[in-house]
Parts: sequence; C-alpha cells; structure tokens
Amino acid sequence: MSAPALARPAPASAVDDEAVLLVDGPDRPGLVAAISSILSAMGANILTLDQYSADPDGGRFYQRTVVSLPGLRAERPAIEARLDAEIRDGLGLTWRLTLRSEPKRVAILASKADHCLLDLLWRQRRGEIPMTVPMVIANHADVADDVRGFGVPFVHVPSVKGPDKSAAEAEILRLLDGNVDAVVLARYMQILSEDFLDRLGVPVINIHHSFLPAFIGAGPYRKAKERGVKLIGATAHYVTPDLDEGPIIEQDVVRVTHADSADDLQRRGADVERAVLSRAVLWHCEDRVVRDGSQTVVF
Repeated sequence: MSAPALARPAPASAVDDEAVLLVDGPDRPGLVAAISSILSAMGANILTLDQYSADPDGGRFYQRTVVSLPGLRAERPAIEARLDAEIRDGLGLTWRLTLRSEPKRVAILASKADHCLLDLLWRQRRGEIPMTVPMVIANHADVADDVRGFGVPFVHVPSVKGPDKSAAEAEILRLLDGNVDAVVLARYMQILSEDFLDRLGVPVINIHHSFLPAFIGAGPYRKAKERGVKLIGATAHYVTPDLDEGPIIEQDVVRVTHADSADDLQRRGADVERAVLSRAVLWHCEDRVVRDGSQTVVF
C-alpha cells in the first residue's frame, strides 16, 4: 500500500457534505458489501474506500470510507443514530464519523529545538495539513517570537528540575482541557506521566530522533556515529506510558557515510524528523490512522 501524499486539503466549502467513516471489528465475509449497502440506502456517494483485514481467518477488519452525503451537517444526529442501529447493533462493528470541513484542533508542545515546530506551523498556514493550532506550549521561551509570528498563541510553562513535574503537567492540562483533539510533541524534551496521558484523553504524537527501536535515549546521533551506521532515521509514534514504545505511525531513513560527523548526522536527521512528523500529523488529521494494539493501520 503506497503512503498517502502530502497534499493540500480542499477548501472547507467544497467538503461541507463530505465525511470520513472509520469502521472496525471482527472480520467476516460480506462486511464491505454490507457497509456499502447501508451507506447507499442513506443516499451517500462513496468517494474512496480502503479496507484491511488483519487476519482473514477471524482477525480484525478495518475500513476507511470517504462519503458525500447531502445535508450531512444539518442531519448529523439522525445519520449517526442510523449508523448506530445498522453498523454497531446490526453488524457488531464500532464506527466513527468525522466531517472533513472540521479540521482537528492540534496543540503543539516544544522545547528549544524549532525545526519540527516551525515546519508544522508553516504547513498548517499553507493549508497542507487540515488542522488548527490553538496554542504552542513550551518549557523554554526560545521559540516564542517565531510562534507568535504565525499568529499562534505561545504559552511558556517551565519544567522544574527533578522528577516531580506535576505542577507543570497540571498547568498544561488546564490549558488543553476541552480545547484540543490531539497533541503533538515537536521535540518536547520532557517525559509525560501516565496520569497526565490519562487525564488528557486525546491522542499524543511524538517524533523520535532515531529509527526505533534503535538508539533509544539521549545522544542518538553520537551513538549512531560511534557504531558506524550507514542509515539514520526518525520515527513518529503515538505516546503511551511505555517510553518510546507506542504504536508507530511513520518512519523514514537517509543514507550516511563514515565521512559524516555527529553534527552532520544531526543536521540530516533533522530533515528526516520534519518530514516524518509532518506525514504522521497529516495522516492523523485526515483520519487515516487506526490503532491496532501495539501497531497501526495507515490507509
């Protein structure tokens, strides 16, 4: 399956009646036809349809369908009630419907490094990622002027030294509560507690500056140089309480040689980090990513 291209989304006015329907559940024959019949009976026009069966013999079934349905916004409660009755109750599947005209609200957490942060803000401003950025929160003020230059509110929430980050996490939770659909860690150099993730209640996407599971921890480019690697990479993944072990959304690599210094590796690695994180955030905002245990299905 080829990766989705980084493309500019259609203007909101052009997709007012378009939605993404995500369905998953136990696999069995005839599900694609059954779901298509339900949508057709509702008057929906199927624009694109992608499905994946994790195991044809009793595994899990996933489907992403983009539909056009006249009157979708006005009649959404009635449509969702019908989907509940026919897909959840009738077919025993879970489903989620999102309007393409409603971009995700994505807050960004950052530290001192600006390359991933500014790349996301630039792509959002150009309309390449269907999201709004209600705020950027950072534990250092270095990026404040650059963020405000994009017209995005910047909030400085310092992280005190030591293991107890509860005060900073409580302030971040206060700022984010009810205001965001997702959070992106754009090289935010703090470990988030399990309690924070539970209370936040929305997906969190992180960019890791190595090709996981290799070179976990501090100084990955120095470690890579010491090992004489010929490839360096980056990994975007969902955050879980297990450090750097969440479901992987996207990865990429670039070739290097013995002549590259650790600084060269870090510079080239930053380019990969930007590209990988932007693709992961785009696919999440387009509802292309479905979590499947410790893995993801990316349509």
